[in-house]
Amino acid sequence: MTQHHAALPYTEVPAFIAALAKQRGIAPKALEFLILTAARSGEVIGARWDEIDLERKLWGIPGARMKEKREHRVPLVPRAIAILQELPREGEFVFIGAKPHHPIGKNSFLKLLKVMGRQDITTHGFRSSFRDWAGETTNFSPDLCEVALSHLVGGKVQTAYQRGDLLEKRRKLMEAWAGFCASPDKRDATVTPIRNRR
Repeated sequence: MTQHHAALPYTEVPAFIAALAKQRGIAPKALEFLILTAARSGEVIGARWDEIDLERKLWGIPGARMKEKREHRVPLVPRAIAILQELPREGEFVFIGAKPHHPIGKNSFLKLLKVMGRQDITTHGFRSSFRDWAGETTNFSPDLCEVALSHLVGGKVQTAYQRGDLLEKRRKLMEAWAGFCASPDKRDATVTPIRNRR
């Protein structure tokens, strides 16, 4: 039986990001990075500096750390890079915890959500938020969205012939997602502005 993780409706993600910005510490930065990359918790917690290529704006997660045991390349949007540049460089891990040279703990995100009064959602659920947003509001192909989530697409034959990982197309997808995440909360808006005619 499939277990569904409690997810935040994608329409509420911009407001959540704004609330996240008011929190202090490494965990809020790590959670925002997770949301922007649509990555899994373990992938973010275990992220190492030698996986990050700031010049190419790329995060290469080795297969040993991936659920499907395949390398996964993640295009980094400007905000994700800004988060990385704000972090201290102390040891191999990107998001360091209380212990020197150790990453943040496995329960860091759970504790953070509790502090924010959001025990109704899960960290993993943000992957669903991303997928719902992409499926309901964009024209990006379903396969592209699945690849962004590091899911296997198609049968064995299709997988055998599709050697590339659609990186540049996924970069555009993740840039659109980041733009949405940074947008003002529009739930209370009742008036749609109309461009003035000259």
